[in-house]
Amino acid sequence: MLSTSNSRTALRQLQRSRCLLKRLVHNSIVPEHCDVLVVGGGPAGLAFAAALGSSHRVQESLRVVLVEASDLSKVKQWSLPEGYSNRVSSITNASRGFLRDIGAWSHVEESRTRPVEEMQVWDGISDARVAFSASELLSSQPISELSRLTENLNLQRALLHRIACLPSIEIMDKVKVQSIVQDNQDGSDWPLVHLSDGRVIRTRLLVGADGPNSPVRSYAGIKSYGWAYDTHAIVGTLYHTPRGPYSPPNTTAYQRFLPTGPIAFLPLSETASSMVWSTKPSLAAALKAVESSVLVAMINAAFRLPEVSIRYLHSRILEAQESGSPLTLDELREELAFREQSHSIDSHSAFSSLMSSEEASGIPPEGADSLPPPITSIQPGTIASFPLRLSHAESYVGEGKGARTVLVGDAAHTIHPLAGQGLNLGLADAEALAECIDQAVAGGLDIGSHTALLSYPRNRYFENHKMLSAVDKLHKLYSTTAEPVVWARSVGLEVVNELDTVKTALMMSAGSHRTNVSQTGWELAARGVGSISQNLHSARMLGEGVAGMVGASVQQLFKQATTPRQ
Repeated sequence: MLSTSNSRTALRQLQRSRCLLKRLVHNSIVPEHCDVLVVGGGPAGLAFAAALGSSHRVQESLRVVLVEASDLSKVKQWSLPEGYSNRVSSITNASRGFLRDIGAWSHVEESRTRPVEEMQVWDGISDARVAFSASELLSSQPISELSRLTENLNLQRALLHRIACLPSIEIMDKVKVQSIVQDNQDGSDWPLVHLSDGRVIRTRLLVGADGPNSPVRSYAGIKSYGWAYDTHAIVGTLYHTPRGPYSPPNTTAYQRFLPTGPIAFLPLSETASSMVWSTKPSLAAALKAVESSVLVAMINAAFRLPEVSIRYLHSRILEAQESGSPLTLDELREELAFREQSHSIDSHSAFSSLMSSEEASGIPPEGADSLPPPITSIQPGTIASFPLRLSHAESYVGEGKGARTVLVGDAAHTIHPLAGQGLNLGLADAEALAECIDQAVAGGLDIGSHTALLSYPRNRYFENHKMLSAVDKLHKLYSTTAEPVVWARSVGLEVVNELDTVKTALMMSAGSHRTNVSQTGWELAARGVGSISQNLHSARMLGEGVAGMVGASVQQLFKQATTPRQ
């Protein structure tokens, strides 16, 4: 027993000695100094660094370092394969203007981008539809497109090439942040960032562009609120026949709201498009597990078949997965034929999921423009899924023990992808924070001080909150199948579709045009239609009562959207 006790004592002493040695080595490392340390090499972090480096004042006075755990040289040397990446974003005109201003857009491979000239969004239950077109935008500065679709890798590659031209920006990739502590020597509150390669960086300002699980946000002690949606997003690259000579080019984005979640079709080329299908986690897993040809048929049906039959097909997919006997393409096509016949859908119409590729490439049937072209195959290896969550940090700027920190992009907020605004919010953050720092340098302020950073959250926090709230409302509004709500939201959507001025306000405030408006367009849409559903307490409110509410809500939306900012 004595021997065992001595062994344990010796072991504890050895552990204490090791900890002491680590502490001595840790403290003996002389830290490097920089003015701005950006953690995270995604689009938001790279755009912020490029924006800083594009400022002459910053170039002359600040040292900027970006740290990224992955190998950014692989992104910079991206060889532009024949296929497309499955992570695609819709870059608004406002975001593209910012990227042009900082010299990054000229490095984008534009042949791999696609303009979105029109958007068609409709209710999967009632088929009420709203269409947004660049040609209908009432503006003193005519635009040719609502947004532009590009792979995230294409954008990251362009930003890296731009940063390579900026000597004031240093990139440290393949390096992880091990820990962040506050430097308390001489009364300083500067963050000390310990990296996996042994280096320590002491920075005047620490910028967290490090994603939803942000170590910078944890260090700053900033809480984040929100919730996980009971939804996973399936993404993939789809192939289809090119539009025929009698059809418009593939420049229309389509989105259908189903009760299980929206499915979106985003054009990438004449024969390729990207998909984002938000649905229940169990269904997402089942759809990922089926044969590619079965998934192709399910995607075509999701845009065309009435919701009651879509719901039945989903149950068949789930039952087949649970039984261990996956649904075959022949079985699915037989079920689709029966369902379409029961709904009186002609097999040669645009609303048939069984239309052949030869028929689709000929003279288009009536209504073909209101639907995406039939999918013929899926690019191998592109089907993936990820959970969806809404989150928003309580603050963008750290205080106290977390002083001299600031958050941008997904480190500050995450959003449902139904409006395609996640990356654009991050780019807007980057633009606003870079402008804030540029002004602080011009005024001779300490760029890491809370006072110098105040204009950034004033500019972005409420704008981001409105967008997050609006998209969350729309997600919840379109997740219900209650008849009064479906009727009211459908009437509201159709009325909005008839008001060109309101649609212009929505498009402009969603980023289709570089301007400031009094309200965010998605928020107005959610408020105008959402207030209807919130007040439907009984079926008695249908008829004239609900119709009056719809009209009043749309009028309020119109008034808010068209009132100029003071």
